[in-house]
Amino acid sequence: MLLRTAVALLAFTRTVLPAQQITPEGVAIKSARVGTVRLVATPPSVDGRLDDAAWRGAPVFAGFLQRELHEAAQVSERTEVRMLSDGEALYIGAWLFDREPGAIIRGDKVRDVALENSDYFGVILDTYLDRQNGFVFATTPSSVEYDGQVSREGEGGGVQLAGQTRAQSGSMGGFNLNWDGSWTVATSVDSLGWYAEMRIPFSTLRYVGGGEQRWGINFVRGIRRKNEDAYWSFIPRQFNLYRLSYAGTLDGLRVPARRMATITPYLLAGSQRDFTLGPTLRQTREAGADAKVGLTPSLTLDLTYNTDFAQVEVDEQRTNLTRFPLFFPEKRPFFLENAGVFSAGTPQTAELFFSRRIGIDSLGKPASIIAGGRVTGRVAGLTVGALEIVTDSAAGTQPGNSYSVLRVMRELSRRSRIGVLGVERIATGDTRDRNGTFGADGRVGIGDAWTMDWWAATTKTLGPSAPAVPVGHDDAGYSARLGYQTADWNNGARIIQVGRGFDPQVGFLDRRGGYRFYELSAMRFVRRPEWHWLKDWNPHSNFRGYFDLDGSYSSGRIHVDLTELELASGGIFGPEYNINHEGLTTPFTIAEGVTIPAGSYDFGSLGFDWSTNPSSPASLVVRGDFGKFYDGIRNGGTATVTMRRGATISSSLLLDYNDVRLTEGRFIRRLVGTRLAYFFTPRVFLQSLVQYNNQARVWTANARFAWLNTAGTGLFVVLNDGEEADGYFRWRAPQSRSLVVKYTRQLGSGA
Repeated sequence: MLLRTAVALLAFTRTVLPAQQITPEGVAIKSARVGTVRLVATPPSVDGRLDDAAWRGAPVFAGFLQRELHEAAQVSERTEVRMLSDGEALYIGAWLFDREPGAIIRGDKVRDVALENSDYFGVILDTYLDRQNGFVFATTPSSVEYDGQVSREGEGGGVQLAGQTRAQSGSMGGFNLNWDGSWTVATSVDSLGWYAEMRIPFSTLRYVGGGEQRWGINFVRGIRRKNEDAYWSFIPRQFNLYRLSYAGTLDGLRVPARRMATITPYLLAGSQRDFTLGPTLRQTREAGADAKVGLTPSLTLDLTYNTDFAQVEVDEQRTNLTRFPLFFPEKRPFFLENAGVFSAGTPQTAELFFSRRIGIDSLGKPASIIAGGRVTGRVAGLTVGALEIVTDSAAGTQPGNSYSVLRVMRELSRRSRIGVLGVERIATGDTRDRNGTFGADGRVGIGDAWTMDWWAATTKTLGPSAPAVPVGHDDAGYSARLGYQTADWNNGARIIQVGRGFDPQVGFLDRRGGYRFYELSAMRFVRRPEWHWLKDWNPHSNFRGYFDLDGSYSSGRIHVDLTELELASGGIFGPEYNINHEGLTTPFTIAEGVTIPAGSYDFGSLGFDWSTNPSSPASLVVRGDFGKFYDGIRNGGTATVTMRRGATISSSLLLDYNDVRLTEGRFIRRLVGTRLAYFFTPRVFLQSLVQYNNQARVWTANARFAWLNTAGTGLFVVLNDGEEADGYFRWRAPQSRSLVVKYTRQLGSGA
């Protein structure tokens, strides 16, 4: 502890001084900050204690300024960061002093935990210095590994549907949390605060060439009990860490020109019984591998053979009271790395490429992936991506297919870019059965406040899957969005048009048959420093409407919320009123024995959101909806109770209940979900998810034990059970059961 303190005191003479300027109102404006890395022959050991001699004399990144809770104020607790390099990796040390060490909140010991629920420290690296794309590495006092890829400064979120969480929007927006890199982190806590020590191999990153380079960089520190986050290079409160145009610069960094080469084989053994096909127990023994080869320091080839995703967490079930399909995000590791490169369209609404269409049949069951490859990176100033996957046939539901994707983008100045995308599916048994999507997209940044996004695409389908489209209707789609975001306002307007023949079979459409979608939104942020209990008052309203191509109003909502309060503790309170419209051209069977006649329905409903401090040992999230529904009423909502014991045990209970009473009949939707997790260490844990859904009349259980190595590899034991059920404790008959043991290990340079 004394050595740590001595290092910190000596470093005051070598501090990287703030380059911020402060306005008369006390708010910092954007200006360049520059830091350097110390080159060392003997690197420090990554143990979280920061007492190695290598840290002495390293330049200090200091002068952190708050984004929240008090914009542009100095960080309330002393914060210092140093960086080293031994030519093989970057080493980052963070001295996170705290005058109340007993109040430090450690958070859950699980990879990619929600950082805002604990104290945390993070870094973003813009390795191409394009001010738009980067890698994020972060940790908490529990030594968790949190990493992800940023594209387009984190922008690219789609039409956020009512009741959906950010996690359900997947990885195809502007931040890919599900990417797992190979790196090491350790932390420690003492009477002066807590400390974080990271080792990030250059082989984990992508950059142009070797030698001396300049990268974009920023650091963030979160102090949970104060609802405070502070940045080395100041970021206004309307943005976050992903806003790389506000990042500082890392100067004089020397990086190797070496090319990485790793192989990740797996062995799997398991047994499965599908009771719908008979009592036979099927034994499974499989082997496969993924490989990664650095063609250049900025261009990577990924290969996969006999791909398996047994370790992937199952989807959370959800109640569906609409006429349209629900969106479930991609979770499979192979498709997650560099997922942002292939993203085009409007996420969750009209995605031109959606990787969940690969390796999952029309009934939602896995279809074997025989082999595939992917090339991603930078060539001649262009961001490129190419993907080829071949899947086996699924008996009775889907033929074998070959999937090809090609993506090229050019990053421009001032937060702007332009790109093209081509996607094609060809049935391997009948090359006349094919579908293609071809599109272009872009973004134009106008200053810091204005952003315009657009895309346009067309599709072509041949063979038995071709849609029957009336003559005179097109197979194209397009979208344009204009956004305005400042510290006081977040406003936007969007239009999407999808032709009746528009059919991106390797994409996602929230509804088919052609439509026009309009969205208008306005949100005001009101903040008063004297309101110590309140972070923001956010009155807002929006309109979202779908219209058929003949002009008829298909469905929509006017949302009005004038009292949404975001509390300084992290909780939220907000009643709202919604005016809904549904135009049914055909009868809609919403439940068994309940069919709503065709017609026009307008109905208003009250909504209510309430959540408590999510970092507390016990927290609550409630959503309620009450009022008219079609020609009747709907009363219900969801409630999630989460309980934690330190950083070791976490559990939650989800109750989703809707009582719907229509002229045509009454039905009740119930969904119960329970989670329980025990974290032995950040890399050894046991998790379970048990769900009952009376809409599907199923009870499912998933239990996973994991003993992880690097980059999410390791030992996995996965148990699944599915039952026909009339209640959470009332099972009728088994559907399927399986037990899988899988071991995977990353080998080679860069592992």
